[in-house]
Amino acid sequence: MPRPTARVLALLELLQSGGLRTVAELADRLDVDERTVRRYVNHLIDLDVPVESVRGRYGGYRLAPGFRMPPLMLSDDEALAVLLGLVASRRSGLTTATGTAGETAAAKVRRVLPERLVRRLDAVLDSLAFTGAPDTSAAPETAVLLPIADAVRHHRPISIRYTAADGRHSERTLHPHGLVAHAGKWYVTGADPTIGEDRTFRLDRIAVAKTLPGSFEPPAGLDPAQRLLQGFATAPYRHEVTLRVQGTAEQIRARLPAGVALVAELPSASGADPQAERWSRVDMRVDRLDWLPAVLASLDRPFVIERPDELRDLVVALADRLADSARRRAPEGRPPGPGTGSGNP
Repeated sequence: MPRPTARVLALLELLQSGGLRTVAELADRLDVDERTVRRYVNHLIDLDVPVESVRGRYGGYRLAPGFRMPPLMLSDDEALAVLLGLVASRRSGLTTATGTAGETAAAKVRRVLPERLVRRLDAVLDSLAFTGAPDTSAAPETAVLLPIADAVRHHRPISIRYTAADGRHSERTLHPHGLVAHAGKWYVTGADPTIGEDRTFRLDRIAVAKTLPGSFEPPAGLDPAQRLLQGFATAPYRHEVTLRVQGTAEQIRARLPAGVALVAELPSASGADPQAERWSRVDMRVDRLDWLPAVLASLDRPFVIERPDELRDLVVALADRLADSARRRAPEGRPPGPGTGSGNP
């Protein structure tokens, strides 16, 4: 059972969240009676915390407007959210003009946190990679994230309870190599010592993560983010697509990012004009082809389809539809619309 001091601090935390809190609400949140709540409020007032009492049917307690508490009280989840938000804003360029302010804010948060929590949050920040613009809105549960991050940092095996996309449950052992935030999801990459293969798991599908005894040696020069993107681009899908596109890898990835396609710039042919634009090879594995013609058109670059022939037919069909639409003209005095065409009044 929490001690009175812990409950007094919990009361302060509730009041710091803002707004007017009724005595009944506070009693329910603290699991005490209303008389005890009033006693805890008097404790805060004795500590010079300006708690205001509002009388009446809808009365209760609140902190005085503008009051700022010197101590920072954050739960593990809140501390992680604050630090990840600061890191994400720095990496996305949102704090370019006020970078110093972001760094000093992070330093202040770290100074007032317990050493135990600081070490665990450092493990997350040290082991985390972003594949694009950071998105921390879908950060996983700290009960899963923190032990995995600690295992990554100290090269320790972990046991996870995992639910696959088809609903199957399993217990896995993993040698975790890194944490990666990609497209709003969080992943852990690593090696499965049971089958001797690299694996990737989504953190939101991990129910339990436990550190196991022992240690392992991670591969040298490993890039978990690149490993994740390469795994997405080479995963087994219905269609294998190979293209040659005139342009650099950077130009092509503007429409076909690393998580969708593997792009490799091709060497220039012997005797070729050094001023001529380079070509790149693009490899993809996709379940559907119908979205690719529009993407290829948006590249606005010459390309050659090596496979499959079905994609070639879809591109021709799109080109025919576009050409047909470009040749159409609206009847004079009447704007084009659903009513235009034969058989319409």
